[in-house]
Amino acid sequence: MAKLDLEFPDFWAQRYQTQTTGWDLGQTAPPLADFLPRNLAAPPGRAIVLGCGRGYEVIALAKLGFAVVGVDFAPEAIAAATTLAQDALSQDAFSPTQGMTAEFWQQDIFELLPDGAQQFDLVLEHTCFCALNPQRRAAYGELVAQLVRPQGHFLGLFWPHDRPGGPPFGSTLAEIRALLDPHFIPLSAYCPTNSVAQRHNEEYLYYGVRSGVPATVSHPQQPPQAHG
Repeated sequence: MAKLDLEFPDFWAQRYQTQTTGWDLGQTAPPLADFLPRNLAAPPGRAIVLGCGRGYEVIALAKLGFAVVGVDFAPEAIAAATTLAQDALSQDAFSPTQGMTAEFWQQDIFELLPDGAQQFDLVLEHTCFCALNPQRRAAYGELVAQLVRPQGHFLGLFWPHDRPGGPPFGSTLAEIRALLDPHFIPLSAYCPTNSVAQRHNEEYLYYGVRSGVPATVSHPQQPPQAHG
């Protein structure tokens, strides 16, 4: 079988078809599940989840009142996420009339601009950054900054491991901060203690407000535990 290029949907479609989706935890990542309901700036607004996979974080944000868009390259991911969201949200007190919605787009995240510029109050990242060709990381930093509205926020749970190869591709805390700090004022940045076993000591949570505008948010309840 020919090797597929990770920058095309077929690569990720094959991963779903062969069930080689090691990044998929079957749930919202514990650090995000803990952080989201306690620390996000209110009131909820419009959010986007990049590389949303089967949509666990999209569902979590919708339940908090956000109007959420989940974006992923793979049609299999979008189909699974749509079904999961319909099932999960129908079982809860979920009212689209109150602005709570969950929708999914099959799309290359780098094609979200220019139409998506400043369209979101929150951009959420989880295992998207580590799946990208490392040569596109600078473009990723610019992308997330442009998607966020003034006073909007970025929340990322990164996987900065040091193993060779990929995806998932390794990174460092310094690299992550170098990409984000020019655009966001960090409100919380730490290594979670409640990661799943296979990612213990290999995750980094970063929450920041778009720089260049006044910040009118409360600081997260969980203090930073480690800084890059």
